[in-house]
Amino acid sequence: MTMHGVLPHAAEHVLAPVGGDTARPLGIYLHVPFCARRCGYCDFNTYTASELGGTSGLGNQDTYARSVIAEIDHAATTLADDARPVTTVFLGGGTPTLLPAADLAEMLGAVRDRFGLAPGAEVTTEANPDSVDAEYLAELAGAGFTRVSFGMQSAVPHVLAALDRTHDPARVATVVEAARAAGLAVSLDLIYGADGESEQDWRTSVESAISLAPEHISAYALVVEAGTALARRISRGELTAPDDDDLAAKYELADDLLRAAGYHWYEVSNWARSPEHACRHNMAYWRGEDWWGIGPGAHSHIAGRRWWNVRHPRRYAQALATGRSPQDGEELLDAEARYTEQVLLGVRLAEGLDLAGLDPQGRAAARAVVADGLADPVAWQADRLVLTRPGRLLADAVVRQLLADR
Repeated sequence: MTMHGVLPHAAEHVLAPVGGDTARPLGIYLHVPFCARRCGYCDFNTYTASELGGTSGLGNQDTYARSVIAEIDHAATTLADDARPVTTVFLGGGTPTLLPAADLAEMLGAVRDRFGLAPGAEVTTEANPDSVDAEYLAELAGAGFTRVSFGMQSAVPHVLAALDRTHDPARVATVVEAARAAGLAVSLDLIYGADGESEQDWRTSVESAISLAPEHISAYALVVEAGTALARRISRGELTAPDDDDLAAKYELADDLLRAAGYHWYEVSNWARSPEHACRHNMAYWRGEDWWGIGPGAHSHIAGRRWWNVRHPRRYAQALATGRSPQDGEELLDAEARYTEQVLLGVRLAEGLDLAGLDPQGRAAARAVVADGLADPVAWQADRLVLTRPGRLLADAVVRQLLADR
């Protein structure tokens, strides 16, 4: 993708107005970059207390909500000419629930006060099973949160250990029950492909998740990201890299089990009990809608302009404390970049890719995808490219085929 207007020192600049479209939904992402410990597979922008020199001080956990609210103020001022109520709020990380529930409530309150929340707004936080209890979850619900996404990852102790997760598998049922008692919708995140995970281990994890009857389940293949502890351990021969055939078999098993339990895929790695239970915030990403990302390293997208913040929490907090934007760079998406992203993201959705948006070469490639059994011929007749299950397993290859002549 071509980069335009990159500003490597943009943190020195005051936020400039950006134009949006008030008819389009607006989401807010709040990044909380703190973790109790770093998982070996994770390459997200996260920090432990020891890496930051403790929990107090500028940019650390004790003062973090103050910095976030300062950026929310910047965002509200910047978007004043096309103000619109927020339809989704998502707190991710890191582990947002390492912060006190009062801090999360305060950040959500700032979004509500500066923007307003649309009727029926979806408000989600990620959480580790061992980072919350019934009182904490009730406080979130009382503050206006509607949904919690638990990082279950596996129900098998040795698989959790391979993923560097520290919670007791039995804890998941406890917090799901507490979330449900508080009136929160529940999503469970699973990861498959860890070293030593058998097919039976994976079946146990999926069936355990289903038995808790969450509204939503995500199942992600383990990806070895460069620079992570997992990548280093694999390179030293300490662990075995995920096997593509094993990953494909586990995806098919998860899809079979979830479908039999009444869940429906709506994105390659996500299943929901009904369309209403799909994660609307993530759908906004996949549909190319507008969102403002708050926090260190967070990315934003408004009306074809994308920008991102400085990555380190201290630099982020220092910029805001002195009245400067934390922005670190930006790009304006040209027609080619928009087309690429439309294909890249659209094919992952069960609603499919609108064939009317493809150029002649793309449409010809799409016809070949259908002929190869990777997309649904019935959806093709309705001018949509919807992947079959074999197509979902080869989604990246389908994207390459659709973009091959560009």
